[in-house]
Amino acid sequence: MDDMGDMGDMEMGNMDMNGMMSADDMAALENAAPDDAARLFLEGMTVHHEGAIEMAEQEVDEGSAPEAIDLAKTIIDAQQDEIDQMEELLDTA
Repeated sequence: MDDMGDMGDMEMGNMDMNGMMSADDMAALENAAPDDAARLFLEGMTVHHEGAIEMAEQEVDEGSAPEAIDLAKTIIDAQQDEIDQMEELLDTA
């Protein structure tokens, strides 16, 4: 797998390269009204899970260790299931 250490502080919206919420996003979540906090949580976790899927797909495509590839496939399925659940909750909110 390629070393991603030289990619700097790339950001996707308010999420950094690995899908972690920024300090500003965390503050907004902490200070949000309950309904808004739930939405912010679900949106942030969805982006985080999408990042995990991207990383796992890279392992499936480029990895050489069968155990890691199998784990990556499991991660893809589990994270996608959770994304589907979170999107369903967002649609009903």
